[in-house]
Amino acid sequence: MITKEEFLILYKKNLAGECTPEEKQLLESYQDDIVMPDDNWETDLGEKKRLHSILKAKLAESIPEKGSQSLSARYVWLRVAAAVIILLSIGVLIWRAQLPAVPRQSDTVALSPQKILPGGNKAYLTMANGKIITLNGLKNGTLGTQTGVKINKVKDGVLSYNKQDNGKDGAQELAYNTISIPRGGQYQLELSDGTKVWLNSASALKYPAAFTGNNRKVELSGEAYFEVAKDRTKPFIVSVNGMSVQVLGTHFNVMAYSDEKVVKTTLLEGAVKLSSNNQEALLKPGQQGAFNSQQPAFSVSDVDVDDAVAWKNGFFAFNNEDIQTIMKRISRWYDVDVVFSEKFKRKNFGGTVSRFKDVSEVLHSLELTGSVHFKTEGRRITVMP
Repeated sequence: MITKEEFLILYKKNLAGECTPEEKQLLESYQDDIVMPDDNWETDLGEKKRLHSILKAKLAESIPEKGSQSLSARYVWLRVAAAVIILLSIGVLIWRAQLPAVPRQSDTVALSPQKILPGGNKAYLTMANGKIITLNGLKNGTLGTQTGVKINKVKDGVLSYNKQDNGKDGAQELAYNTISIPRGGQYQLELSDGTKVWLNSASALKYPAAFTGNNRKVELSGEAYFEVAKDRTKPFIVSVNGMSVQVLGTHFNVMAYSDEKVVKTTLLEGAVKLSSNNQEALLKPGQQGAFNSQQPAFSVSDVDVDDAVAWKNGFFAFNNEDIQTIMKRISRWYDVDVVFSEKFKRKNFGGTVSRFKDVSEVLHSLELTGSVHFKTEGRRITVMP
């Protein structure tokens, strides 16, 4: 649900014909709802006695004195109806006056001449021989063959490694490739064993063209969602920021950006084992393991897994998160720089917003809370109280 403040603002904009199509959709479906965790729904009207007294006075003024025949019955009721309409207008003005001031988007988000659009399918592939291939804009087809594996761009945003019939596991040297996703990018990858990987912006995955030996090991920086192909003889291992995630076949998300203090592994299906030095933790579906190199042990908690993988499904999902963390995500996806004004205090938000709107619409959704405002200059966003 959205707050009364948001509903009132959007409802009045809609009556005035000023709502964008997205705001109309928000008003109708509440799909993109941003709420402050401490919203108070019970005290925002206030002064009920004052409104009641105004109503009585207006109605009294509208009814003629007894014995007066100067007004027809119809005219009396027209005056009463008009008084009620006037009262409702006054009530709305009083209600609006009691709400926090929420400036219009045009007053707070200074759009650059060119809109800041959302990210898209962008990636760079570094082959084992050092050759770098820019994948965005490249035609679909075969990019090369390594250790009996054909590398194909199968469609926009998807790279696939297909093992050939004559490709054999053996003791040959591993040919490592790296796929790098810039800020403002995302990409999908299918490894030679059938494992599927979704990579978020500002991420990179190092992996062999073909897995050999008794395990399947990859190295991650940034964020990725894995659907690991089952193979009980070869555990799948993700090495990331001083820890490892080991599975046989499962679905999980790993968030491990260098500018985040904590590595978070969220399990959707199957089972995983987290390990670092002498510490271990086992996760069950619906749990998240947090690893901080400054802490002695893993922290395991139950979470809403949909929030962890919302990015993969095209959304920003904020679950009572501070604005600094939220703006990091926005910065990576829209490839913008974010600064905070000196007077800004830490605030938390919750809600869901599409990742495929231009940045001004995402910021405007946050502004509807009345607790944060933004100024955009070029590709620089300033966060203000």
